Amino acid sequence: MSSIATKAAAVATLLLPLLQATASDLRIGAAQVKITPPLGAPMAGYYNERAAKGVHDDLFAKSIVIESEGVTVALVALDIITTQREFVEEARRRTQEKTGIPGAHVMISATHAHTGPVVSGGSARTAAFGGNQDLAAAYTKSLPDLIAESVKQAHARLTPAKVSAAHGYEDTLAFNRRFHMKDGSVGWNPGRLNPNILRPAGPTDPDLPLLYFASPGGEPLAMYINYSMHLDTVGGLEISADYPFMLARLLGGIKGPEMLTMFTLGTAGDINHIDVKWADQPKGHAEAARIGTILAGAVLKAYPHLESVAHTPVQCRSAVVQLPLPEIKPGDLEKARDAVARRGKGGKEPPFLEVVDAFKVLDVYERGGRPHEVEVQVITLGRDVALVSLPGEIFVELGMAVKRASPFKYTIIAQLANGSIGYIPTRQAWTQGNYEVVSARCAAGSGEMLVETASRLLREAAEIP
Repeated sequence: MSSIATKAAAVATLLLPLLQATASDLRIGAAQVKITPPLGAPMAGYYNERAAKGVHDDLFAKSIVIESEGVTVALVALDIITTQREFVEEARRRTQEKTGIPGAHVMISATHAHTGPVVSGGSARTAAFGGNQDLAAAYTKSLPDLIAESVKQAHARLTPAKVSAAHGYEDTLAFNRRFHMKDGSVGWNPGRLNPNILRPAGPTDPDLPLLYFASPGGEPLAMYINYSMHLDTVGGLEISADYPFMLARLLGGIKGPEMLTMFTLGTAGDINHIDVKWADQPKGHAEAARIGTILAGAVLKAYPHLESVAHTPVQCRSAVVQLPLPEIKPGDLEKARDAVARRGKGGKEPPFLEVVDAFKVLDVYERGGRPHEVEVQVITLGRDVALVSLPGEIFVELGMAVKRASPFKYTIIAQLANGSIGYIPTRQAWTQGNYEVVSARCAAGSGEMLVETASRLLREAAEIP
């Protein structure tokens, strides 16, 4: 071999590790932008009007941007009740304009805080409980720019990083809120120490998956945490992010305030924090703090089990699913209009489930027979990590079915993501009735359609070499 060839081979040998390192570089950036509404803004979550009188803790749009081998994705979590397809698409468009990240590579989910603002549009119920007010309309109009700004700031902070993952476990906080009762019915939140309760009508998911992003030198950058339990522990008239506030505060105190803690809500359509065997369970901010503290402990217990995971290839794929509408029988529309007209007008109030059904009927009627077009999105990091979006309040059994079918070791599902159509029960729950089923704007079998689509996207992602 000539001396020139020998030198070239030596240079190639020296450069190979550098080239390989460059090819596999991971960069991440994290940021949060305040999205706290003004005082007086209508508050979401219940079937009555409320207006914010104070702020216990601020709400945020939190973003983590991940870049590897020329592919960039963004994960966004909002401390609000829900997402709507309209503002999600506008936020994606503005994000792409500001950062160059393709809109289709942005996953936007809501934590489902019941102590946040009403988001205008989307339903007759929203309109009836403050969604048509000027404060709500202005707030909703501001969201796309605030989301895009959060992603922009995260994108500007891209820095070399490494990612690790673990499965935490917490089985003492969450409870299925549907119960088989002694009279043969399935009850919904039937009350503490109710002697007519037989057993829960479904499971809970104790899985607490987490992703940890750190600098090559080990400095904390961001933590992504997911858990399946309703955010409805506080109530009242103060704005609050609910239990994720305490979770982030405690982890930031331990790992450092520069670390962003992002919480996303797993499939929790039929899951909440109410222990029906605990007569004097705390309420309000004390309960949110208790839950956030226990979750922080579960995360810390999982730290020793964090394992480095490969981050390439980074993929993003999605599919639009057409979900059928529930049936509206002759006379239902007239009954619904009457129930809504009687609500809050004095005299005998219509029963709660009659009101729930009435708003559902009005929304389904407005669609004119058009099925819901919803998005299922999958973002994967290497061969181990998959993040899945689902468009509503999904029953926990459906999320667990996606996890079982997934070829990825860490499958993390964010519900209320990229738009929401409300409750999506299992096919079995449709035969049992009660609140979530009465409220559902989609037909029986819709949840199973989402499971099938998510499972297919995960399999396809796993097949990419």
